[in-house]
Amino acid sequence: MSAPAREPAVRAAKLRKTFGRFVAVDGLDLEIGAGEVFGLLGPNGSGKTTTIRMLCGLVMPTSGEARVVGHDVARDPEGVRRGIGYMSQKFGLYDDMTVAENLRFYAGIYGLVGRRRDERVAELLHQLDLEERAGQLTGTLSGGWKQRVALACATSHHPRMLFLDEPTAGVDPAARRRFWEIIHELARSGTTILVTTHYMDEAERCGRIAFLSRGHLIALGTVEEITGQFGLASIEDVFIELQRRDEGARP
Repeated sequence: MSAPAREPAVRAAKLRKTFGRFVAVDGLDLEIGAGEVFGLLGPNGSGKTTTIRMLCGLVMPTSGEARVVGHDVARDPEGVRRGIGYMSQKFGLYDDMTVAENLRFYAGIYGLVGRRRDERVAELLHQLDLEERAGQLTGTLSGGWKQRVALACATSHHPRMLFLDEPTAGVDPAARRRFWEIIHELARSGTTILVTTHYMDEAERCGRIAFLSRGHLIALGTVEEITGQFGLASIEDVFIELQRRDEGARP
């Protein structure tokens, strides 16, 4: 007897969000498989952050529906938030606390206490090569090391899905490469990853990508499928073409 199919990590249907008369996201249909590394791309103002905030249960959709890690984002946003991790470029680390203190603090927020918290902090310090920096004040770290600490904090509760919103903006290339190695290690362990980025070399590290433009999903697939759809040589060329279209459509 074959094993039952795993429920997708994300399933959205006709998802729409308006702010007054402004339509931020319009009729989004999207499915992301469990364990997938999925890229969400588009020019500024395309609806990426609004989409992520709806999928994280932070902003209620105007209409449509979505399920994330088995929970309805409108009916059970708390269930969604318990099952996910969220990290952005401006993740709220405390600069006057050490690396280990930040990890203990966030692990506690996610409900880990006592021995379980201590064991998880030690595990994260080892997994993300932070052991030698455990006692260092976070405010003295470089951007790349801060992002690594932020990732550790966001995954302290073993989330089933991780949302990364421009996580490596302003980080040097070597640190970005190591960050992506860690992302794929998490995916291999079963964590689903959704990432937004303006770095096209990072987009090519995703199994599939989706392009948003002015709130609409206009392309979905592998790098090869999308470049073929647009008849362009690279994902960077696709991104430039979408920026040109957006700028031409503005009043």
